[in-house]
Amino acid sequence: MKTCLFLVLASASMLASAAPVDAFAKAQRLVDIGGRKLNLVCSGTGAPTVVFEAQSGSAGRVWWDVQPKVAARTRACAYDRAGFGFSDAAPRQADLASSVDDLHALLRAAGEKGPYVMVGNSLGGGIALLYRWRYPDEVSGLVLIEPMHEEDSARANAASQGKMAAMEAQNDAMMVACTDQGAKGFVAGTELYDACIGGVMPSFPKALGSVDLQQRRTPAYWKAMRAEQQALPADFAQLRAARTSLGNLPLIVLARGVSPYAVPGQPQSDLNKATELANFSLQAETAALSKQGNVVVVAGAGHVVQETHPQAVVAAVDDVVERVRQGAK
Repeated sequence: MKTCLFLVLASASMLASAAPVDAFAKAQRLVDIGGRKLNLVCSGTGAPTVVFEAQSGSAGRVWWDVQPKVAARTRACAYDRAGFGFSDAAPRQADLASSVDDLHALLRAAGEKGPYVMVGNSLGGGIALLYRWRYPDEVSGLVLIEPMHEEDSARANAASQGKMAAMEAQNDAMMVACTDQGAKGFVAGTELYDACIGGVMPSFPKALGSVDLQQRRTPAYWKAMRAEQQALPADFAQLRAARTSLGNLPLIVLARGVSPYAVPGQPQSDLNKATELANFSLQAETAALSKQGNVVVVAGAGHVVQETHPQAVVAAVDDVVERVRQGAK
C-alpha cells in the first residue's frame, strides 16, 4: 500500500464549471424500485459510470459541487437514500445491507450500466464497500472518504480513554430529543430548534440550502436519521462479516487533515493525537485491502471532505476513473 501525505494536483475536470444547483434542489428522476421511489440525479456520458453515496443523514445533494465536475469527464450519478431528500422512506431497518439492496435495485431499474466507480463518504463508504463485496463484478473502482469501519467506535473509544463513548451517548440522547420534537414540530428560535436544526448549511448555495433546511425541519427527516443511527450495530457486524481482500481494485481513501475534536486555538492534546492516529490507522487498513490502495490525507479537510475540499474528491475520482480505463484496454 502506498501512503500519500498530501494531494499533489487537481485534475483537469476540476476546471469544468458546476451545473445549475436546480438539479439537486428538486426531484429529478423518481425511479420505482418496487412500490417506492428513489430520487436519482445523473449527467454526463462515458464509462465507467461514477456513483456517489452520501454520509449518514444526508441526501445526494451533498455532491452538488463534485458530481457535475466528474460528469464533465464521464457518466456520474448521485441519489437520495430512502427517507432522505426526495426519496420515499423504506419500511425496514436502515442498515448497510438494505441500502445496498436499494442501490442495486435503483441502478438496474434506471438502466445504468456498470461496472461502476463508487464514491462514498463515512457511512456511504461502508455502503460502497459492502456493495463491492456483494457484487464484485459491478464495481471497478472505489473512492472512499473517511469510510465507515467496523472498529470505528471501539478504537476511537480506546484511544480517547472512554471519552468517545461518552460523546456518542450524548449524541444518542440529542438524536432522540430531536426525533421526538420533529414528530411534534419544531419552533424556530427555541433552544432545541437551534441544537437540532441550526440554520442554512453554509456549504450549500442559497437555493440548495433553502431546500435542505426545509427538509431538515420535517418529521420524516428525523425518523430517517434515527433509523440510520439505530442500525449502526448491524452495520458494523455486516462489514466485519464481509471484509476480505479487494485484490487489485483501483482504490483511493481520502482521510481528514483536521481533527473534529481539537479545540481551535489550543495545542492538540495527547488524547486527541491518539484518537486521530486511531482514525488514520483505520483508513490505512481499508486502503490496504487492495494492492492498488492509496491513502491521501487532505490538508485542512474535516470528516466531510467534499464539503470544504471538493477539488480533492474530484481529483481522486479522476485518478481512479483513469486507472479503470487503462485497465480495460
